[in-house]
Amino acid sequence: MSVTAAMVKELREKSGAGMMDCKKALAETNGDMEAAIDWLRAKGIAKADKKSGRTAAEGLIGIASTGTKAVVVEINSETDFVARNDAFQDLVRGIAAVAVETEGTVDAVAAATYPATGKTVADTIKDAIAHIGENMTLRRSAALSVEDGVVSTYVHNAVADGLGKLGVLVALKSTGDKDALNTIGRQVAMHIAATNPLAIRANEVDAAVAERERNVFIEQSRASGKPENIIEKMVEGRMRKFFEEVALLSQAFVMNPDLTVEAAIKEAEKTVGAPIEVTGMARLLLGEGVEKEETDFAAEVAAAAKG
Repeated sequence: MSVTAAMVKELREKSGAGMMDCKKALAETNGDMEAAIDWLRAKGIAKADKKSGRTAAEGLIGIASTGTKAVVVEINSETDFVARNDAFQDLVRGIAAVAVETEGTVDAVAAATYPATGKTVADTIKDAIAHIGENMTLRRSAALSVEDGVVSTYVHNAVADGLGKLGVLVALKSTGDKDALNTIGRQVAMHIAATNPLAIRANEVDAAVAERERNVFIEQSRASGKPENIIEKMVEGRMRKFFEEVALLSQAFVMNPDLTVEAAIKEAEKTVGAPIEVTGMARLLLGEGVEKEETDFAAEVAAAAKG
């Protein structure tokens, strides 16, 4: 029999599976709704997709490098227990290795072929959900590269090589000694991990963010009752301080607070033997911005005991 859009919609609502999977299931079972659900369950699709609504805020950050390019990815799971699982760690490591061969966007990584399975990364994650038994997502990905120089990396709270809870990339353009360049690059990456700058340079801070800060400073300054011309000077002074605090190059270098990051890089040029330019940075903190579900474990156990 022919599969209608209404049938696909009904199966999707019942199973939680994707539209194309539902259409295929109905085609394979000649439109039998219950048989289609069983078909999806047998394939692990319904089981995986039903879990996709559950919050995945744990997991791991993975980093991979090749030549003058590096990538950082965030793969989330529901529990830290799964994040400590060897199979999950292998998956994150494998996805990072695939990602470094792509342009680095989430869509590009998800669509890339995962060599161990011959499937896309997205389908490989779906299979892992069905196998491991909890929701997982490829949430974020970023890549940096330079024509001449290095992309230095740093993983904080590393649980294994290239895997941890916080990952940083920093791209340094220079014709100088690459080992020396990577040394200062790693230090800058550690600095970025600690301070989370909003931009490399003050003029690169998002205009909307800067405007919000300016408006806050204006309101705070007006509360002082001072004249508008004085308020304007107060606001400009506070904005200069704001940019110093959030722009990477103007921040006090965590390795030597007597220097700014810019001054520390300039000092490193003597060892590197050539000028150094910071051309990019990326910082992914696990679960950043994800609203975790608050659960009552005692209530969960009680509910389970009642069947």
